[in-house]
Amino acid sequence: MIDISIFIRSGLVTLESAKEITITAANNFGGDIVSALLASGQTEEKVLAVLSTEYGVPYVIKEPNEIDSSVFPFITETSAREYSIIPLSFNEGVLEIGVLDPNLEDLRDAVRFIGENKNIAYKIFIISPRLFKAILARYGGVDNITDDVLEHDKKKNFESEDILTISNNEIKPVDVTATKEDAPMRRVLSTIIRDAISMKSSDVHIENTGEAVRVRYRIDGSLQTKTTLPISAATSLVALVKLNAQLLLDEHRKPQDGGFSVVFENRKVDLRISTLPSYYGEKIVIRILDTASGIMNIESLNLTKEHLEIMRGALTKPYGLILITGPTGSGKSTTLYAMLSELDRETRNIVSLEDPVEYHIEGVTQSQVHASIGYTFASGLRSILRQDPDIIMVGEIRDRETAELAIQAALTGHLVLATLHTNNAVGAIPRLIDMGIDSYLIAPTLIMSVAQRLAHTFANESTKKAVPIPESVLEMYKKSTDDVPDIFKAKLIPAENIYEPIITPTYPTGLSGRMPVFEMFLIDKEMEHLILSNPKEDEIYKLARSKGMFTMKEDAFQKVFAGKIPLKDVYSL
Repeated sequence: MIDISIFIRSGLVTLESAKEITITAANNFGGDIVSALLASGQTEEKVLAVLSTEYGVPYVIKEPNEIDSSVFPFITETSAREYSIIPLSFNEGVLEIGVLDPNLEDLRDAVRFIGENKNIAYKIFIISPRLFKAILARYGGVDNITDDVLEHDKKKNFESEDILTISNNEIKPVDVTATKEDAPMRRVLSTIIRDAISMKSSDVHIENTGEAVRVRYRIDGSLQTKTTLPISAATSLVALVKLNAQLLLDEHRKPQDGGFSVVFENRKVDLRISTLPSYYGEKIVIRILDTASGIMNIESLNLTKEHLEIMRGALTKPYGLILITGPTGSGKSTTLYAMLSELDRETRNIVSLEDPVEYHIEGVTQSQVHASIGYTFASGLRSILRQDPDIIMVGEIRDRETAELAIQAALTGHLVLATLHTNNAVGAIPRLIDMGIDSYLIAPTLIMSVAQRLAHTFANESTKKAVPIPESVLEMYKKSTDDVPDIFKAKLIPAENIYEPIITPTYPTGLSGRMPVFEMFLIDKEMEHLILSNPKEDEIYKLARSKGMFTMKEDAFQKVFAGKIPLKDVYSL
């Protein structure tokens, strides 16, 4: 076991602090000094660098989602646990292995045996306990689910992998089976959910194709097939999900919605369940609401300097309506949360109405609507107005009643933030008018309209390469901005190069994660007068352009020139 004296000699800790760390390690981490050091505030880089110098072994810092599960078969789960080692990658015949303690007895013999047994070269790296635990939790993932698990594993007891749900605000196991013979299916569901969370999926699709059960994860906006289960698993897997979500097991003819929560790496993750009758049986979609991803702030939205000024200026208004528009899955809720995090939550009463509550924000009273019991956005908004709010967030304006209440709240001294389904920022005004809202109410209340989409980002600096900007791209950008006054275009000089993704074994597309691209404009006196005339969308567009509004595609172009997103994403906007 790694000794604290290593870190004392390096100067990373003092004798006095070493005593506290040793006690913490003994009491909370089973004697693991490294975990105790990290818990005390030391960074992974500093701690691993000391170990690297001490043992002459390089270290590596990775995120769990950077490890492709295809390397797991190189090291069995038993070996991983016994020797505290995990496979990291396999490149050009070399297996990279992560170790917690390079000085562990029998470690090198075990690694050497693995290399000789697989007839491959290997290289070891020191890793953090965080990475080790996260990867170990993924063993037995969906990529390894086979008929053996479903048909021949029934003698094993998988009670430690039970799905956990929330009941009366307490986390407890749900007894979803009557006998241990059904435990393998519980293991399958637990594995699917665990892998989806660790891969930062937003949704899981479980569907019967008539020949098999296809399991797909939505990662960075795209669905990816992760495993195919035998057709015999369909009925019991669907029933198990419905049972956990407290849905009707004998109802197969109409859609149902429900949800439950699981515990993953000592945190609660909420799951929203939707069932849909289909030709071959019910399809299940699981929406994953993982609070561990945290609340973004405005700076992390990658706004341009001009957009940042517009958004912060709008949030300083004492009352009025701010609209965020876009289709489902365009990141509207994330932007709203980022805006809420910018506001004063200590001296102002901030209340939100959401469906569902995706992330919990300290200092904000968050309420979840339940249409099945009559608690809708409209009825909830009426109740919120009796709660003495200063700022109100409405998850979505879906109908005329909700729109009218939001407008009235904005007129009576409240700052209201809400989302609306439109294709672009200027479309928000005609949409409200189509809902039956009088233009004379919209003009004095609307502060700002924002539209957004999500574009893919490069995984890291090593997965992108610079290439000269094609002349056709420059021409396209210049033509797109022809109607923007020169005073605004003067700040937007394209760089000499753009970047293309580099494909790596860890990142098959060279991309990972997404960032928003925006278009937005403020409502000034001239725009107010135009709104009063019940304008067409193109009239609003022309006025907004004359005041420097850039479209989402043009914002994407600017992020391409800045090396933040690939060019191909511009064409999808």
